[in-house]
Amino acid sequence: MGLVHIYFGDGKGKTTAAMGLALRALGDGWRVCVCQFLKNTPSGEIEALSRFENAVVLRAGGESTGFLWQMNTAERAAYLERQYALLRRVGGENAQMFVLDEAVSACQAGAFSAETLLEAVEALRGRAEVILTGHEVPETLLARADYITQMQKLRHPYDLGVSARRGIEY
Repeated sequence: MGLVHIYFGDGKGKTTAAMGLALRALGDGWRVCVCQFLKNTPSGEIEALSRFENAVVLRAGGESTGFLWQMNTAERAAYLERQYALLRRVGGENAQMFVLDEAVSACQAGAFSAETLLEAVEALRGRAEVILTGHEVPETLLARADYITQMQKLRHPYDLGVSARRGIEY
């Protein structure tokens, strides 16, 4: 039985911490499945993971017109349905560690309920370590987690208009 890790909050480092655990597990020969919700753009971590034969990366795919708040109703509904399909798909993977990056944020956005996410987490933890990231975590998920780390933003260049930088933020 695996343990559940949650990295959450408004600070930088949630995905970075989750990918650090994935890298550590890969270095020890584990099979790792990284499932990225609400993300489709190329990133350094996805490029690095592609170099490991024991790493599987799942993304929702499909066209995205930007951030959720920029989408019209139909685009948002289709996008969130792809996130739900991604959650259903992860259960079919065989791995010793599952990173559900931004799964909590997808839940908050309405892609699936907290109960549905908790069911998926419980099914995965029965056979692997599970890592979740996101912003605000429902109490039902916090109650089932073994590790909980809150990332708090004290200062970030984005607040001064500095855009996300490849190799640092993605």
